[in-house]
Amino acid sequence: MDTMNVCCNQITPSNSKELHVLAVDDSNIDRKVIERLLKISSFKVTVVDSGSRALQYLGLEQESNSTHFDDLKVNLIITDYSMPGMTGFELLKKIKNSSTLKQIPVVIMSSENILTRIDRCLEEGAEDYLLKPVKLSDVTRLKDSILKTETTGIDQLQSCRIKRKRNDDWLPQPAPKFARL
Repeated sequence: MDTMNVCCNQITPSNSKELHVLAVDDSNIDRKVIERLLKISSFKVTVVDSGSRALQYLGLEQESNSTHFDDLKVNLIITDYSMPGMTGFELLKKIKNSSTLKQIPVVIMSSENILTRIDRCLEEGAEDYLLKPVKLSDVTRLKDSILKTETTGIDQLQSCRIKRKRNDDWLPQPAPKFARL
């Protein structure tokens, strides 16, 4: 089922910039959840059901029925990792290899907490890796990060990404080894 749901809030905050998120997920329920969380956080939201539809929207796969909107700059792409056809990881690689889109932050979502997958996504250029179910606090943190990035510049974002390849603070730490007496 190919669906493209273009939903944009008409919120005009007086002192903050409207941010546009492209959300990609093959699950209708997950799309609705992430769309709702993003709208609560005052994002403009466009949701699509596949990596190929995301590329069409972004103008990377030019087709006669492309639905790319030149007037809607995308500030963030949030994508599910496991999707049929093109995975979120493959979408991430295509975006980061594009000269016109590589500066757009990409966040991967997954219900699977696999460290090698997380590392691979971050090394390939993902801004973050969120575990599903995504929470409002995750979306709020992303918004703060985007706003901070747009005011401080992309160079600082890249240095932060290098420092934060993998945050092991939340992982169980091995018990200390004691020397035998």
